[in-house]
Amino acid sequence: MTDYKWLKNGSVTSAKGFIAAGVAAGIKPSGKKDMALLVSEVRAQVGATFTMNQVKAAPVRLSMEHAKKGCARAIILNAGNANACTGLRGINDAKSMTQEVATKLGFKRQEVLVCSTGRIGIPLPLAKVKRGVGKLVKKLTCTGGKSAAKAIMTSDTYSKECAATLMINGKTVTIGGMAKGAGMIHPNMATMLACLTTDAAIEGKTLIKLTAECVEKTFNRISVDGDTSTNDTVFVLANGLAGNAVLDKNHPEIAKFESVLIEVMRKLARLIIEDGEGISKVVELTIQGARNDLDAKRAAETIARSPLVKSSWAGNDPNWGRLMDALGYSPAQVKEEMIDIYYNGLIGVKGGLASSTPMTRLRKEVRNRNFSISIDLHQGKGCYHLLVNDLTEEYVTLNKGE
Repeated sequence: MTDYKWLKNGSVTSAKGFIAAGVAAGIKPSGKKDMALLVSEVRAQVGATFTMNQVKAAPVRLSMEHAKKGCARAIILNAGNANACTGLRGINDAKSMTQEVATKLGFKRQEVLVCSTGRIGIPLPLAKVKRGVGKLVKKLTCTGGKSAAKAIMTSDTYSKECAATLMINGKTVTIGGMAKGAGMIHPNMATMLACLTTDAAIEGKTLIKLTAECVEKTFNRISVDGDTSTNDTVFVLANGLAGNAVLDKNHPEIAKFESVLIEVMRKLARLIIEDGEGISKVVELTIQGARNDLDAKRAAETIARSPLVKSSWAGNDPNWGRLMDALGYSPAQVKEEMIDIYYNGLIGVKGGLASSTPMTRLRKEVRNRNFSISIDLHQGKGCYHLLVNDLTEEYVTLNKGE
């Protein structure tokens, strides 16, 4: 097991050489903070993943191009406006955001990445954004991570951030991060923005590979409502200031670094699902015994998208019949008479039939804020784990309009 330590009050600026700020630029009608800037004091390697939605916001399209350069110095973010479905103007506005940061900090425009989140289809108030950049540059500090994390919130009820340290080659390496997300959450990717930082020295191609692999095991394993957004982005910046020997695929401690990067992402992902819009339950769903891992994933994601299943959880009803139904229409190969279903380890279904466990006992388990459901298909060795939630009346109320 890898030795690492969570930092108290850890943030995206916990790693050496990162500064940040968050300000209110007037994009949100509420007057709350709505712009953030994250800067590395030296050039940093970039790992990135983006939404799989075919409708991609302007900042996603621009950042995809900039990330290909392999290095970056800054990330500019705004909340309250997604700058999505805004045509050529949206692309030009995203470019203007990166140029404004580059000009004020003396960087190349391609060294600045950009993220936006908020309502789709409305042009950015660019004059406010540019003034916001000016404010941000003046407020940049190594303790600004917390302010930045608050500034990227939309329907979130709390900011999401953490950091951990580990030893690599006798050097202390820090991995920190911030994220936002509460609704439109589902794999490929979950609807969210996340920025992670590390002072580890790591080879560029290795960081790109690790970022994709770690996102698949964390941010792509949460589902609130089955929707995948136009703006999902995860960035990992590594500036090398920890002074360790450069990590690459052959480094003896690369697995240690990867395991802690996964833990930081997993913690941020958990904070997102715990803050899901209108939820009352978080369910750890495991499909095992599938024909293969892909079948296990298909089964899990089908259940995660079922309004009937999720509504029953909100009503403290285990209703395993709805689980059986969802498994049956999933693309996974299943045989009704071989399915076992467990609630917090208590068997509710054995061989496709009701077990001897009293329904009152199963109801007690699903009344908990957190519980687990494990389903064994007895078809093979495939396995998949997903964090999901229930569906309440509050979710509908929150999403009747923006």
